[in-house]
Amino acid sequence: MTRLNGRRILVVEDEALVAMLVEDALLDAGATVIGPAATVAEALVLIERDLPEVAVLDLNLAGETSTPVADVLAARGVPFVVATGYGAEGLPPGHASVPVLAKPYDPDDLTQALARLCR
Repeated sequence: MTRLNGRRILVVEDEALVAMLVEDALLDAGATVIGPAATVAEALVLIERDLPEVAVLDLNLAGETSTPVADVLAARGVPFVVATGYGAEGLPPGHASVPVLAKPYDPDDLTQALARLCR
């Protein structure tokens, strides 16, 4: 299992069950979870309160695009992985080089992708 010992990871995911599974996988890997945030506004508040080291970002938050969150994370130098059912075509403008995890994904794939970003 990939270890994320103490890494502060923001989770932006609007589906409660998926958010719980992601949170459990990250906690099992030793991470500190910030969130999960289900809306852009919630995510932006969490970023202001406790800047994460890395983030996992769902693109579609109940019909709202999470591009503003991606923009703020990029501007602050916080790497992130996009978890989406839309594939790489759905990446926000200006974020084409961001790693993408296609939903549904294995929790181990998520922790490995985040560990790579933390290096």
